[in-house]
Amino acid sequence: MTEAQVALGVHAAIATYTRALDEGRTSDIVATFCPDGATEIMGVGTFEGHNALQGVYAGMVPTQPQKHLVANTVITSWTENQATASSDLVFLQRGEAGWAVGLVGRYQDTLRLHDGAWRFQHRNLTYVV
Repeated sequence: MTEAQVALGVHAAIATYTRALDEGRTSDIVATFCPDGATEIMGVGTFEGHNALQGVYAGMVPTQPQKHLVANTVITSWTENQATASSDLVFLQRGEAGWAVGLVGRYQDTLRLHDGAWRFQHRNLTYVV
């Protein structure tokens, strides 16, 4: 597997997660994680395994339009079946006054090739304050 193939797979996992999150598709979010995968969200907690992930993301279904804009993704290391990446995040929500920045943060990800697709083994979100 080439670096370009790894990059395509990592970027696809990140985009799939982000769109599912913004559209409130909890099962599709969970499917981007390995069965024993975990997410660590600053100020919220750490959730490991599909059941825990299902529970936390079910509580994050949007009640108004939102967009997670993920950019500047850098793959920091990779092998044939594991990669680490860092990405910047800007979270936008649309309210009565229009779109507004809700938060700025950074994802630190470890992904694994699982059943032919790149999936999150660990996803850590921290906020820039």
